Amino acid sequence: MSTAIPILVGTAALIGFGHTLCGPDHYLPFIVIGKARGWSLTRTLWITFLCGIGHVAGSIALGVLGATLGIAMGKLEFFEAWRGNLAAQALIIFGFTYCIWGIHRAIRNKPHAHAHVHEGNSVHTHKHSHTHEHAHPHGLNARNITPWVLFTIFVLGPCEPLIPLIMYPAAEHSLSGMLLVAGVFSLVTIGTMLTVVMVSAWGIRFVKLGPIERYSHALAGATICLSGLAIQFLGL
Repeated sequence: MSTAIPILVGTAALIGFGHTLCGPDHYLPFIVIGKARGWSLTRTLWITFLCGIGHVAGSIALGVLGATLGIAMGKLEFFEAWRGNLAAQALIIFGFTYCIWGIHRAIRNKPHAHAHVHEGNSVHTHKHSHTHEHAHPHGLNARNITPWVLFTIFVLGPCEPLIPLIMYPAAEHSLSGMLLVAGVFSLVTIGTMLTVVMVSAWGIRFVKLGPIERYSHALAGATICLSGLAIQFLGL
């Protein structure tokens, strides 16, 4: 194995950590959606893990394909950039749509009062909303779409630094080196995603939104939309 491979492995670990930590799209969607939908920590982490697998697998497959077919790195990076724009736009659209749905849901479920007349003509009122009164089977199926939407977006989203890292061992015809670099990058990336989501999701459970709790879905959608805009226009 080339002496450059250990250096590439260390570089892959550092870049994987920094790339993930500096990219809010790697963890914010899971944190805010998990909070809004009341997912358990286990479910949140499981969905994060699967999306992380899809996120790195696409770039690994593209890099291996490019190395096998001898495709120039410039062409691969162009395709990765196109995928990145597509993923950012998908986050923006998904977040905006989810935000609008969340606002509609919050308005529809605005707490209101009902008066009740009891024996002896005593009257009392109580406030309530219908947030939890419509959990029919078709509603549960609709909610189950959200993880699949996130997974699709993360499969589209590229790991831009990965392909340049694995092209050198590919050029050296070192399959083991290429797999090692890709594996370390993937493990660090997914591990960082899980760590940030776990700590944040655990901490946010203690945050009480009070009267704006019913806007949690709208806030989650707005956060995801802003993440997509940050990627699209700030290159995060």
